[in-house]
Amino acid sequence: MSYSDWGLNIALNKPAYQQYPLRPGDDRYDASNAVDGRKSNLSFDGGQCAVSLGTQDATWWVNLNSIHSINHITIYFVTDKHDSWFRTYIAGHLLGFSVYVSNTTDRSQGTLCFKDDNFTTKTTPFVFTTNCFVHGQYVIYYNERRPGVVYPDGYKRFVWSNLCEVEVYGCPVTGFYGSYCSIPCPDVNCQYCHIETGYSQCCKPGYQGHHCELACPRGYFGNKCTERCNDTCAGCNNVNGVCDSGCIPGWRGYHCNEECNRGWYGIGCNETCGHCRNENQCSNVNGICETECDIGFEVDQCKTS
Repeated sequence: MSYSDWGLNIALNKPAYQQYPLRPGDDRYDASNAVDGRKSNLSFDGGQCAVSLGTQDATWWVNLNSIHSINHITIYFVTDKHDSWFRTYIAGHLLGFSVYVSNTTDRSQGTLCFKDDNFTTKTTPFVFTTNCFVHGQYVIYYNERRPGVVYPDGYKRFVWSNLCEVEVYGCPVTGFYGSYCSIPCPDVNCQYCHIETGYSQCCKPGYQGHHCELACPRGYFGNKCTERCNDTCAGCNNVNGVCDSGCIPGWRGYHCNEECNRGWYGIGCNETCGHCRNENQCSNVNGICETECDIGFEVDQCKTS
């Protein structure tokens, strides 16, 4: 693998998927052709392109196998190396396409990197590049034609994928940036940083702020500090929610989500119930007997004879 101006082609030979493949089982049109590194033959049936059926939806994606910081995405469309052929038979099926980066195969949960609303059959490029300074696991190509929608001149009735190569340039590991992905992200609590500037894009669990310099406020923990500590926790760890400051009286466990065992109560569940009637049924919090005291004992906790 070799570096471009910014990062490696991290999509090379990664798992790919295509909705409505032209001929299922025919390797000449398989989704994987768009990430195999071959682009010497950009013809429709040259065996190096991913081609789908002409339908009202076209979806193709590559799974980068883990979340990566991305710089730009380059797409080589089917052209057959003939301009007039491309503009007559291919370009109209591409118009209106979108490119997303997402952490799942659901594009609506990701970031829209590009949406075509300006190309025509005369201006659609054979090779298209868009910057997308985000992090994600899936790069998704999508297009559609909806019944009842009036599309601009030149838009064909159906869409195809027609992708000969999709190159995704970014850093192969997290926590680094720069053209050779060799500079550690400047903020120690930063999980993903902008591939060019190093600016934090996603803090490690337990931290927030523009430079991930702030721990979660008291009572919160986890990714983006959106998870709440248990109310029974005296103070929880900002990263994983473990109640490292202990539990309030009556509770125990790493997350203080377990009541004291029967017959015990108080801080750390270290105090035993008094002489309650019906087998030590006292409050797990303060030790007050839930029933009357045994004969010969009095006061709320039934410890005084």
